[in-house]
Amino acid sequence: MAKAAAVADGMVVSVHYTLKTEDGEVIDSSDGDEPLMYLHGAGNIVPGLEKQLAGHAVGDRVKAVVEPEDGYGEHSGDEPQMVPRTSFPEDADLYEGMEVMAQGPDGEMYPMWVVGLTDEHVLVDENHPLAGVTLHFDVQVTEIREATKEEIAHGHPHGPGAHAH
Repeated sequence: MAKAAAVADGMVVSVHYTLKTEDGEVIDSSDGDEPLMYLHGAGNIVPGLEKQLAGHAVGDRVKAVVEPEDGYGEHSGDEPQMVPRTSFPEDADLYEGMEVMAQGPDGEMYPMWVVGLTDEHVLVDENHPLAGVTLHFDVQVTEIREATKEEIAHGHPHGPGAHAH
């Protein structure tokens, strides 16, 4: 009998998950949707969850608690900044929690998140909305397969349930 595949670097893993805060508020879930597909070892999911999924097999359920330093980090850097709405495309459908890309003084691009909106300004923060939050995952591994050479080269899975280029 062949040994069942285990979650390890270089494997494409599909999981159903529910993510909650410490007080039980559901932040995100794949319930009613396709499983999340990721390439293990490529940084596609938060490091703390990736570590706790290693070695598991299809059918395993994992309850993982991920501290901020192994999730989205602690709050750091500058305070949120007010940016004129005119700095965004006129037809931009902005909403709180939205990730936007900003350009630094040297031309480098980096993510920021919308944390507030007025008619004239957009309040953006360099911290992910879940920075400083302890994450509580309930995960079930639904599929494991070896990644293709192309998936490894691109750093993410291809196909249904994964993002395309």
